[in-house]
Amino acid sequence: MKKIAVYGAGGFGREIACLIHIINQKSPQWDFIGFFDDGKEIGTSNEYGQILGGIKELNKITYPLDLAIAIGKPTIVAHIVENIKNENINFPNIISPDVIFLDGQNCKMGKGNIICSGCLFSCNLLIGDFNIFNGFIPVGHDSVIGNYNAFMPNVKISGEVTIGDRNFFGVSSIVLQQIRIGNTTTIGANSLVIKKTKDGLTYLGSPAKAL
Repeated sequence: MKKIAVYGAGGFGREIACLIHIINQKSPQWDFIGFFDDGKEIGTSNEYGQILGGIKELNKITYPLDLAIAIGKPTIVAHIVENIKNENINFPNIISPDVIFLDGQNCKMGKGNIICSGCLFSCNLLIGDFNIFNGFIPVGHDSVIGNYNAFMPNVKISGEVTIGDRNFFGVSSIVLQQIRIGNTTTIGANSLVIKKTKDGLTYLGSPAKAL
């Protein structure tokens, strides 16, 4: 089996360690070796594994290693990826066994995505790299999603939505059909987006308005 580690040893990182275990129960494919985290002391551990180091130690790995970046802030994920210079590191898509693809042949996906339990993906989708779908998220038909986006639990993405890069969607937020979300936008929890957003702003409310 391939060796795999999780970058980020916080709550979400521990959840992804659990998800990897569930995937292995269904179809064994990974040997989980522990966590990388720049904010934790090497050699310490949590209930799921040991802290192996930070970015410096990761860049010294001399063997092939799959890595899941389990951090919910898009800009931090992008920063980590930009600083991983080790060609031995690979970024698989981590997909819960219960995720539903209505037409997997027409869902194109990049690398490094994490898709947690209860998500449903419709048809004719284009998804980039390093996106986090943090549970119970439907994505409607003909939607396009860029890179480094974080979708918190119960977000709903309607059909024909276009989403750029490095956006954050709070718990239970909703994007209606044919809406375009640009880049580095924050959508607050329980907010309803009914109009195109402007880059770099935070939107809150129902309907969502820029703060």
